[in-house]
Amino acid sequence: MQVEKQGAREALAPTGQLRAAIAVGSASSAVWATRDAQSGKPRGVTVGIAEEVAARIGAPLALIEFASSGKIIEAADAGQWDIGFAPVDAERKKVVDFGPNYFLGESTYMVPDGSLIATIEDVDQEGVRVVGVEDTATIRSSRKTLTRTTAAGVAELDRALAMFRSGEVDALALGRESLQSILSQFPGARMLDGHFHAAGVAVAVPKGNVRALDAVSHLLEEMKRDGTLRRIFDTHDMTNAAVAPLGSHS
Repeated sequence: MQVEKQGAREALAPTGQLRAAIAVGSASSAVWATRDAQSGKPRGVTVGIAEEVAARIGAPLALIEFASSGKIIEAADAGQWDIGFAPVDAERKKVVDFGPNYFLGESTYMVPDGSLIATIEDVDQEGVRVVGVEDTATIRSSRKTLTRTTAAGVAELDRALAMFRSGEVDALALGRESLQSILSQFPGARMLDGHFHAAGVAVAVPKGNVRALDAVSHLLEEMKRDGTLRRIFDTHDMTNAAVAPLGSHS
């Protein structure tokens, strides 16, 4: 067991600490971490998973913060992080390797109070202004499914929320759990039923790092079996979200 732990530590923390890349913003989900109101430190599902992985391999944890999951992927070749958290899609598989899914997520739209948009199909009309976070799987899928309009991309979630709040846009494209976490901030706003995007969310490692991929995959599946992932979800207000089943890959 000690040998296995040492091997995992060498694979996942070659600098002596586990550098975990997390997306930090104003919404909370299986991808997004938020800041604790008192300490200012990141908190959320990804932080909980990173803390558990670090504890299991016996390495100190360094959280590397990014403005979005897309920015995490962009930095995959820069040597800044050892593991990261992101929704899986084909473009990202070109630059990172993904372990098993720990969550299966959907993306939909939020529309403001008084909007006549009732369905996802209604969003796809000329003149409808859509915004999302650039370089995310969500905005790529939104653009693929929209034929009469398109989605404008911004660098940070906070900017997208500001545009929605000011009435600059008619719909916000985001993951369902993220939207649920911020819905109360926008009185009268609605999440549309259904989804335009569904994908697994998984831990990523830089492309070609086979030892790290094997180690983190083993740890994630172990955390599913022993209930640790369920506990992390519950601790971070995702009691209604299902942990992805064992062996789930996207």
